[in-house]
Amino acid sequence: MFSKLAVLAIPLSAVLLTACGSMHHKDHKEAATSTPVRSADGVLVGPDGRTLYTFTKDTAGSGASTCYQQCATNWPPLGVAPGAKPIGDFSIITRTDNTQQWAYKGWPLYYFAKDSQAGDKRGDGMGGGVWKLATP
Repeated sequence: MFSKLAVLAIPLSAVLLTACGSMHHKDHKEAATSTPVRSADGVLVGPDGRTLYTFTKDTAGSGASTCYQQCATNWPPLGVAPGAKPIGDFSIITRTDNTQQWAYKGWPLYYFAKDSQAGDKRGDGMGGGVWKLATP
């Protein structure tokens, strides 16, 4: 019986690895597939592992973002997949263009366009300190 379980485990693990691998996206505008997660170094990261930021010109808990047009090009919002639901400290806000964005403890979450890979934190302190690492 053990050998039958081992045989079933291999194909199932291959399916899980394939599914997880398909969730990696480099397109900043593509909707997230899940809420952000805490990284090993104490900052929140998006589903693709890139660093997330908050903008001090936003108002926590207002349900709104103040980052649009060129700002949103430089600081793409963390999008929400269709059907996703708020969970714990993660809420969903609706932007003026009717797209949705994740927020953490009321603060809308953004990527920095110049962070090209997981672990980059080039945006911390930008704009005279108005951009901050999103931390739990």
